[in-house]
Order: sequence, then C-alpha cells, then structure tokens
Amino acid sequence: MIRFRLDPRSGIPPYRQLTAQVRQAVLLGILRPGDQLPPVREVVTQITINPNTVHRAYRDLEEEGIVEGRQGIGTFISERARSALTPKRQLALQEQLLSWLSRARKAGMGNDAIVALVTVSLSMAGIDAEELRQ
Repeated sequence: MIRFRLDPRSGIPPYRQLTAQVRQAVLLGILRPGDQLPPVREVVTQITINPNTVHRAYRDLEEEGIVEGRQGIGTFISERARSALTPKRQLALQEQLLSWLSRARKAGMGNDAIVALVTVSLSMAGIDAEELRQ
C-alpha cells in the first residue's frame, strides 16, 4: 500500500501531490491493478490533511481512469492503469541512470548542473519538467 507524503514548500496543491504520487507508483509498477489505495480516513490521519482534499485527489484519479471506487469497499487501481514498465526493465533503467549520475559527478557536475542538464534534455524530448514534478 502506498504511503503518501506532502511537501508544504513545493507550492503544488496537496491534492495534486497525492495524484502525482499515485500516478508515479503506477508507472513504476509499485501499484498494480487491483491494489487498494488507503482509505481517506487513514490518509487524513497519516499526513494531517483535510478529507475533502483526499476525496478530490481520488476523484481526479477516477476521472483519469487510474482508479475506480467501489461503494463501501474502497478505491482500487483500475485495470486500465497497467504499467508498461516491468520490474526487470525498471531496474535496468535505474542502473543505467545511476551509472550516468556517477559519470556526471566524476565529470565535475554538481546538483544544479545535473538538474539543468536533465531539464534541458526533457525539454528536447518534448517533456515538461514542471509537469513531472506535480
């Protein structure tokens, strides 16, 4: 089960932080179809958040087809939200990324330079870096 976290300094609304965390967990294969999201009450207790915020996040995820609510049972990852990334492929990509980061450090790149290079590369690939952070 996913454990949510909020960054109050991010400037991103809490409901969007929750939806992004679920999307990322699905994309990475951490959450799979049929997995249940924590009940709203549990999330409220876990991260001290307004229940309406959690309801909004779950509702947005449902509208996107990522989750489905089952009356009286809970909220579950839908079959349509299946990740195309297998755990084996994810591990291989992560190893490649760690290797690249190590080479970047050895080349003298600091955190800011690495983030700048990744941001520019994402832009060149047509991916909005700001959207990824949400």
